Amino acid sequence: MQDCIKEQVLSAKKIHRALLSVTDKSGLVEFAKALAGQGVELISTGGTARTLREAGLDVKDISDLTGFPEMLDGRVKTLHPKVHGGLLYIRGNAEHEAAVAAHGIAPIDMVVVNLYAFEKTAAKPGVAFGHLIENIDIGGPSMVRSAAKNFEDVAIVTRVEDYPTLTEELKSNSGALSRETRWKLAKQAFATTAAYDTAIANKLDRIAESPEPAKPAAPDTNAFPSTLRINYPLAQSLRYGENPHQRAALYADGSGLGVAGAKQLQGKELSYNNLVDLDACWELALELSPEPNDPPAVAIIKHTNPCGAATGATVLEAYQKALSADPVSAFGGVIGINRVVDGAAAEEIAKLFVEAIAAPGFTDEAKERFAAKKNLRLVEIQPAPARPVVKNVSGGLLLQDADTGRIVQSELNIVTKRPPTSRELSALLFAWRVCKHVKSNAIVYACLDGEFAQTVGVGAGQMSRVDAAKFGAMKAVLPLKGTVAASDAFFPFPDGLETVVEAGATAIIQPGGSVKDADVIAAADRLGVAMVFTGIRHFRH
Repeated sequence: MQDCIKEQVLSAKKIHRALLSVTDKSGLVEFAKALAGQGVELISTGGTARTLREAGLDVKDISDLTGFPEMLDGRVKTLHPKVHGGLLYIRGNAEHEAAVAAHGIAPIDMVVVNLYAFEKTAAKPGVAFGHLIENIDIGGPSMVRSAAKNFEDVAIVTRVEDYPTLTEELKSNSGALSRETRWKLAKQAFATTAAYDTAIANKLDRIAESPEPAKPAAPDTNAFPSTLRINYPLAQSLRYGENPHQRAALYADGSGLGVAGAKQLQGKELSYNNLVDLDACWELALELSPEPNDPPAVAIIKHTNPCGAATGATVLEAYQKALSADPVSAFGGVIGINRVVDGAAAEEIAKLFVEAIAAPGFTDEAKERFAAKKNLRLVEIQPAPARPVVKNVSGGLLLQDADTGRIVQSELNIVTKRPPTSRELSALLFAWRVCKHVKSNAIVYACLDGEFAQTVGVGAGQMSRVDAAKFGAMKAVLPLKGTVAASDAFFPFPDGLETVVEAGATAIIQPGGSVKDADVIAAADRLGVAMVFTGIRHFRH
């Protein structure tokens, strides 16, 4: 025990001098006061120094340390041997000690830095190219890397959220930080500079030409990055992956949006499969009613495929319609809802065993009703912008745009002698939206019930389109007569169309584009059904 204590004491390093230079000044004054309370000399730059002085703290300007004024609009202030020498020299190394003594370089034991907000600047619409470039931090990352490299002697603080724990350790350890803490801070620091450089490289990589400084830094939206750089921090370790023998973790972009940024209100820890299914049901729920004035929509997902989806006058009505399509498969699934869930809907949903429910919010009454189901995972999600889709293949990655293609009624091409009725058109567009979210080969049967739509049968992931049509019909609980059918890709032969018509469909929506289109259209005319082409395919592998 005594040896362990001795080793811990020896590894702790007292902080005598700290350099503070931050963009985000949250918690800065409190942390600086804690440092000063331990007798730490404070050195600072520009706005950070001003903030500390206004709080009554004694601060030494960086120019007093370096003997050189800040210049070039602040571009040059910390890029100096008396800064980096004070950070990088190895304490106790005779050669290093002699060098810093000869040049009058004082040690700096802590650096508190966060970087120019490049990503926030880059996200502003129409940001000027010159302003974007000016927000690339140079001195900050240089100090971060110098301090992190010399973590044996220097503490590097890059995260505001670390201030409270560091304050406590300094107080309890006579103004010193342990080697373990310094190592943890160094790893975070290198991750910070890596993420920062990645954000800059990704942004600049998409700007094909070098615009004039005053002109917008408009990205080339048609260009893929020359190098795919992915840098997402760990958000959560998961119990396991798709199966118990697989490890898994969730990494998030930090936006707080989408499934990765969801807020879990209750229930067991989210699993890998929960997250995959939640993403599928949330995206489908948004797809069904994309505009704020659109009706409530509910999607029930099992193993990433919809087993029921519907719109309704209320969340309760939409849920009841979605459930009625396939109540057996819905057992143990996940539910996506595009509106705040109220007490009436919660009362009904709580009767079914489901793993998780995703919605933009839950009323207090709904939360109270769901609270009795302690294992049920409730998650609040806010929509995230569409991002490129990344898929692993052996030896590399595939990258593609998100499938954001949508069709409106005016874009449909009626190819049969009989045009669809207005009710059929509404049902066709609904079925088409659902079909986009079904694994290929996919056939979706749907109908209108009053003003609102619902699925009737879903044929998912079949190797043959005819089999998908048969499977969707076989899964139907509700009557198929008078339904419409959607196919995610063209019918290569008339047999697929003939199968959905035999099942009861009176109108069909499909992309078209087959060499056998004429034969398929002729079969539709012969059978007296309506058919429209979308000109767009929705494969989902």
